[in-house]
This record gives sequence, C-alpha cells and structure tokens, in this order.
Amino acid sequence: MGSFAIPVGRRRAVAACVVGLLVLALVLRHAFAGAHGGGADAALQVAPLAGTAAARGGGTAGSARGRLVVDVVGAVRRPGVYRLRAGARVQDAVVRAGGLTRRADPLTVNLAAPLADGEQVVVSARGSPGAGGSGAAAGAPVSLNTATAEQLDALPGIGPVTAQKIVEYRQQHGGFTSVADLDAIPGIGPARLQNLQGLVVP
Repeated sequence: MGSFAIPVGRRRAVAACVVGLLVLALVLRHAFAGAHGGGADAALQVAPLAGTAAARGGGTAGSARGRLVVDVVGAVRRPGVYRLRAGARVQDAVVRAGGLTRRADPLTVNLAAPLADGEQVVVSARGSPGAGGSGAAAGAPVSLNTATAEQLDALPGIGPVTAQKIVEYRQQHGGFTSVADLDAIPGIGPARLQNLQGLVVP
C-alpha cells in the first residue's frame, strides 16, 4: 500500500489552528478566573452599609446627639442654662437648677411636661404676675433692708450663703439705696439680678 503524504501547506495550517485554539483556551480560562476572584491577589472591597457608623465616618459623629439645652429662670435656687438628656421633663430641669424655692408657686409650672431644645422654663413666685396665688401679702416684694436671712433665702437664686451676705452688706453699708446695689454682693450677677426685679425693693 502506498503512503499518504499531507501537503506541507496544510500541515502548517493545521498547526496554526491548534496553536490558536490553545491560545484561545488560555485566554478564556484567565478571563473566567479573574471574573470569579480566583486569583490569590484579588482584593474584595466591601462598602459599609448606609446608616452605619462606618458609613458616617466613625462612631463619634453622633455622640453629641440626643441632648438638649434649656434655660431655667424664676423661683429656682440656681437659675441658668443646663444641658439635659433628650426626653427629659421640666422636673429634671428644675432639679438641675437646685429645685424650687419656698416662694415658688408650683401651680405655674407643669413639672411633667416634656422639654424641647432651646426652651425656657419659667417658675413664677407666689403673687408675681402669672402666679396662681393672690393677695397683697403673697405678692408683696421683699425689702432688702428689713427682710430676715430666711426671707431672703426664699428668693429665686438666693441661697442661705448669699442671703447672709446681703444681711452683712446692709449692716456694713447702712442699707440698700436701690435694687441695683445687689450687684455688689458676691454671687449675684446681671442675670440673677434681673430675676429679682419686681420681687425685691430697697
């Protein structure tokens, strides 16, 4: 039987096709492995969930939230501006301000009411405008020159120490000529002096 000889040109074409198929197989395999993260050096990047601390840039971003600031004035022992937790009630603000004085009229303030940020809590004294009490005796202002230390202590923002200083001042200086003279008493500043307007006289 005679041998069958394949032409040289066809052998080259077949070899070229085989090489091409091998190259194509390698390319497809590489592309498939890259698409599925098969490489050991492939890094998986996971974005933080929206609303989490990481997405907001850290856990301290909201640390100052959940607080409110209120101004407590009137017949409390320490009128001033206080920072309280969210959801606090008027009673919480009054407690932070030292509590009600003996002249305070509890009927003028709802201690159970919820507080809002920036709110002013006003506690009226008995007999003052807006207070529930009435009568000349209840509404009569306190005389700085004749009141006892106990009577002075009952004024809003005036504790026993400041009351004694007022008594000592009038003894040393011959009495008060105006309410503005209270500014000379240590512990009584412009804000506290304003709270006493209408409640005291020389």
